[in-house]
Amino acid sequence: MKAWLQQHLAALVRAARRLTDSPLSTLLSILVIGIAMALPAAGYLCLDNLKTLGANSSRAQQMSLFMNTGASEKTRSDVEKRLEATLPDQWRFVSRDAALRQMEANEGMAEIVASLPRNPLPDAFILEPDNADPEHLETLRATLSAWPGVAHVQLDSAWIKRFDAFLRLGRLAVHLLAVIFAVGLIAVTFNTIRLQVLGQAEEIEVARLIGATDAFIRRPFCYSGVLQGALGGLTAALLLLAGTLALAPPVSRLAALYGGTFAPHGPSFLHSLALVASGAALGWLGAQLSVRLIRDQ
Repeated sequence: MKAWLQQHLAALVRAARRLTDSPLSTLLSILVIGIAMALPAAGYLCLDNLKTLGANSSRAQQMSLFMNTGASEKTRSDVEKRLEATLPDQWRFVSRDAALRQMEANEGMAEIVASLPRNPLPDAFILEPDNADPEHLETLRATLSAWPGVAHVQLDSAWIKRFDAFLRLGRLAVHLLAVIFAVGLIAVTFNTIRLQVLGQAEEIEVARLIGATDAFIRRPFCYSGVLQGALGGLTAALLLLAGTLALAPPVSRLAALYGGTFAPHGPSFLHSLALVASGAALGWLGAQLSVRLIRDQ
């Protein structure tokens, strides 16, 4: 086990030395990989921020439950208990008197309210479920509508469905873009390792003559692909972080103009780690294909 680890460590050191021997070429390869990985990752990040913005600023998941105007106090109390069991701490009660006072405070409504013989507004509950999935909200609306004393449950399901369909389409486009760039990254690594192998063809032949195995010869090239891919993934994460820091102030000012507060979030530590791991995996795959094809020639 110790000898196996020493062999891999030596191969890793040789791969790192080969990369540092041609710094300009290595830097350009890492930048190409980083930019290619940053593009689909930026798409994922934008969709995630859009989802957060849609949920927070527009309150798309808000529902209004209206009671029957003749509902008794006991019926309202039963609905409160059901809501507490179904949606704990995700609702608030608005009495009919409070709703009438709010309407009266609106410009031009005071005279209309004063002319009414009685309060026509019902008691209501404002619901804000944590789960904003359209199917979940539709099921919840149907359940609440069947409760005794409930006259109507209002939900802007059409807007939610359109927004969800837009996010689904965006995710599909980003997935396709990620696959295309993944193939491109494999091709870039394949060509880079191929050039390294061709440039060291004589050294490889000498190594074979003195008894080096194919696995021993391939190992440094595979680590070269892994290192380039990992550094490219790290570059992509840094590009995303820099882009988020640059866009955060103007986006926050724009949200403030619309009376809201929103600050776009950048890639988390786990997302950055996933980029580095994905880059390393793609680099390893490209190096493996390159070394195997050249060996078979």
